[in-house]
Amino acid sequence: MGFRALSLPARRKGSHDLAVKLWSWKKENRPSVSHAARTAVAATLSISIAWLLQLPEAYWAAIATVVVMESNLGSTLPLALQRIVASALGASVGVIESTYFRQNLVAFGFAIFLLGLLSLTFRVEKTGYRYACITLAIIVLIPRSDAPWIIAIHRFIEVSVGILVALAVVAVWREEQRFLGRTDVE
Repeated sequence: MGFRALSLPARRKGSHDLAVKLWSWKKENRPSVSHAARTAVAATLSISIAWLLQLPEAYWAAIATVVVMESNLGSTLPLALQRIVASALGASVGVIESTYFRQNLVAFGFAIFLLGLLSLTFRVEKTGYRYACITLAIIVLIPRSDAPWIIAIHRFIEVSVGILVALAVVAVWREEQRFLGRTDVE
């Protein structure tokens, strides 16, 4: 059961009006206090590790952690693995594009398409594919003075640190969830 904050009737005549749901929530999908605390600890830990490794854009580690955090290891592990593979794909294609085509719009579009084909080949889901495209865009579209392969390696390490920290925190710190007055520990 969810709350519909806003719905608009469809512009269709007939006996069955369709409603477009613009915003809704389910109680079990809202963040808990425990989830918020785990996410804060994990993001802080990942950026600290990235700083210790002297990564130039350590904030990507924290961003990756927040993106990957789920309530349990069973949900987080597949997401983490998909995103590590996707980051490697996006970084690899980003190096090739940046090295040979710079900021060529046609090459960028082709690289996005190529990532889709590679994602299909490696069985990376749409979420991972989007992650690969984001990695590619960060490497290709943000002008930097370093060589593309250095930027790609940094991005892959920064994101991987964030993902691995999210996995570790979720594995070690189990979140309690309340359903209908009952407390279950995952």
